[in-house]
Amino acid sequence: MTTTRMAAALAVLSATALSAQAADLAAGRALVEKYNCASCHGKDFNSPIDPAYPKLAGQHADYLKHALVAYRRGDSAMNGRTNAIMSAQAKPLTDQDINNIAAYLHSLPGTLVLRK
Repeated sequence: MTTTRMAAALAVLSATALSAQAADLAAGRALVEKYNCASCHGKDFNSPIDPAYPKLAGQHADYLKHALVAYRRGDSAMNGRTNAIMSAQAKPLTDQDINNIAAYLHSLPGTLVLRK
């Protein structure tokens, strides 16, 4: 199996594992408080301090999981993302932490809307 195929297989397995774990909203809330996510994304996670920062409240949990895993991987890995702040925040997170954070942020009321 080539390195590319192995990396793709691992990415699918990782995404499947993240989806299979039950989320704990209270743990997700504790983690966003611990990592002080509101300092950039706003106290309601819907009013970031800079327009370039995303609104997180009500965001799709799958997207949030993908983004956090990509920041955790960093820019040297396949499908990784680079951002000095977010990479440092995501590095210590476990798959369960990411699942909990994504579920919590998804559960919050937000202004994200789907255009029709």
